[in-house]
Amino acid sequence: MVISNKALRFIIATFVICLPFISMANPEKDTTTVQTVVAHEGAEASHEAHAESTDVKTEIKEFINHHLLDAHDFTFSANKETGKHYGFSLPIILWDNGIQFFMSSEFHHGPAEGVAEHNGNFYKLHHEKIYKTDASGTLTEEHGHPTNVRPIDFSITKSVVGILSVAILMFLLFAGLAKSYAKNGGIASGAGRFFEPIVIYVRDEIAIPNIGEKGYKKYMSYLLTIFFFILFLNLLGLTPLGFNVTGNIAITASLALLTYLITTFTANKNYWGHIFWMPGVPTPMKFILAPIELLGTIIKPFSLMIRLYANILAGHVVLMSIIGLMFIFKSWIGSSLSFGLAFALSILEILVAFLQAYIFTMLSALYFGAGNEEHHHEEAHH
Repeated sequence: MVISNKALRFIIATFVICLPFISMANPEKDTTTVQTVVAHEGAEASHEAHAESTDVKTEIKEFINHHLLDAHDFTFSANKETGKHYGFSLPIILWDNGIQFFMSSEFHHGPAEGVAEHNGNFYKLHHEKIYKTDASGTLTEEHGHPTNVRPIDFSITKSVVGILSVAILMFLLFAGLAKSYAKNGGIASGAGRFFEPIVIYVRDEIAIPNIGEKGYKKYMSYLLTIFFFILFLNLLGLTPLGFNVTGNIAITASLALLTYLITTFTANKNYWGHIFWMPGVPTPMKFILAPIELLGTIIKPFSLMIRLYANILAGHVVLMSIIGLMFIFKSWIGSSLSFGLAFALSILEILVAFLQAYIFTMLSALYFGAGNEEHHHEEAHH
């Protein structure tokens, strides 16, 4: 924070004026004794403040790391004194010599901390990963990572709840939009009036310019689905519920893989011809450029995955770090500035939510268009 010269002079003047009154507060004490006591108390206070600040910073860092991970339950608040967590648990579904089904609350009521017992088996929840262990929750580690057996996890996690919620919302929303079209002669009603311009924008400004008038229709269902799916998940991540679905690289990798598979299996022969046997290029160079072009088809969806993941993850980290500054400053000036900055960044994150959905959809349409591009030589001949 930058302090102006006037403000700095005012602080110094106030301190100088108050200094005689501070020294006169207890005139009978010897000056040396006072200075010694003040220095000693100041050192203790400084040490306690530093230790407390370190603890707060550690808690904030752990909270942010916990938020970035997927979770097997919803925790809205916690009591540090009693150790109780307030929220609700989610189903745990494991494949370990058969299906093991229990609720995540069992991890809080097991024989040891973070250990759940089911059908004579013991499972420990460590950094939101489930390991098979014993009754005491022993984890054997190698290079800082547990080596215990991990059963196949089909659990309903927080991210799965977010994905299912958005899927149901989209189905109800756009099914209602389709019914209003059929009922009102092609005129949207209700909530559909808000989403209809967005649907038209995706069609007229993303699909048609990048794919073309001839082939855009077969990709519209995917483009609309991916746009609203990413948009709603991004907006859901800004709520206090603690979702971080699009900040999970497994989710963004799955979305990018869908784009890659659709591009690969719907591309025409001209697309593959330009990759493996480029027209107008000397034959020796074709053998050199073909592997590079083939690698480029993999790099494109990889960039889709990283772009969405990194932007959303960075937004969550920065926003929660700024909110955490309020608990570090513990002053009305610092906390107010942190709150104002966090509020402004939240508004910016809403813009980023729309922007990332647009970029992912637009680049997917661009790849589809490249895969269906007509041969220019044939067009010129005709």
